[in-house]
Amino acid sequence: MSIGRFISLEGVEGAGKSTLAASLEQALRARGLDVCLTREPGGTPLAERLRALLLEPGGECVDAQAETLLMFAARAVHLQNLIRPALQRGVWVVCDRFTDATRAYQGGGRGVSPALIERLAEAVHADLWPQRTLLLDLPVEVGAQRARARRGRMDRFEQEAEPFFARVRQSYRQIAAREPERVRVLDASVEPERVLAQALSALADLLPAPARELQQGEGHGPV
Repeated sequence: MSIGRFISLEGVEGAGKSTLAASLEQALRARGLDVCLTREPGGTPLAERLRALLLEPGGECVDAQAETLLMFAARAVHLQNLIRPALQRGVWVVCDRFTDATRAYQGGGRGVSPALIERLAEAVHADLWPQRTLLLDLPVEVGAQRARARRGRMDRFEQEAEPFFARVRQSYRQIAAREPERVRVLDASVEPERVLAQALSALADLLPAPARELQQGEGHGPV
């Protein structure tokens, strides 16, 4: 049985995570890998209900600490019921956001104590972090323009002003600087095809040998 890998995608609103997640799933499946595409908060029926509570604008006030606790409650459910079982079956789990998002949004953006976030992470998943995190980085104003171009109602986070996202981006970049082996920064301002190429390059050392050879041979004629 193949070895399961846990890959997370991170970035500010409008960075293109959903687009990359879909194309990355297709590219990994083409390499013969079993892939589970999921997201946070969410990923299971109960965690999706918690997601709805977190993202719904208006209604009862949810302060930053309560928001953080709800994020980790959804994460605990997600890990127990989807992520851990999939990894044990040898599946590659590609997750749109994980705890780095809590560090960046609730920590950097909202000002929640980093010590509290790390204690919660230790309690919920001390033994399990993504083997590789792909940080889709782009200027906040570009991400905001992309987010505004989307159709539909904006959620609680999308409604935040640009200074909030500037703090989030700075926090993400600090995480990447602290953990360069795990967190790889991708230029998300370019075309989706080029973002995917960067992502596959950042994952090359985790791919099984035949898939790695295929990746290295791409763009150089038949292999």
